[in-house]
Amino acid sequence: MNSYDEECIQFFLENQLQLFPEAVAETPEEAEEFLDDCMAVVCDTRKEALAYLEEGMDVSGMSEEEILESEEVFALPSGRYLIVEA
Repeated sequence: MNSYDEECIQFFLENQLQLFPEAVAETPEEAEEFLDDCMAVVCDTRKEALAYLEEGMDVSGMSEEEILESEEVFALPSGRYLIVEA
């Protein structure tokens, strides 16, 4: 099981409606389980997040900003990125 730190879990819990029409988790435990189930990825830098996304999705014609503003990308307050592909 992946280990998501408190920042990742709490930020996803508070911002999950960015990606889903309704909440998929109500508690930190449910959020962590959901992130683990969908194999969410935490990238430490903008460059790492862009590389991961460019490898895994069709980003042709999109700017770096558009890529990082995709609904599955959660920009964490610490500067890291949580990518949730549901």
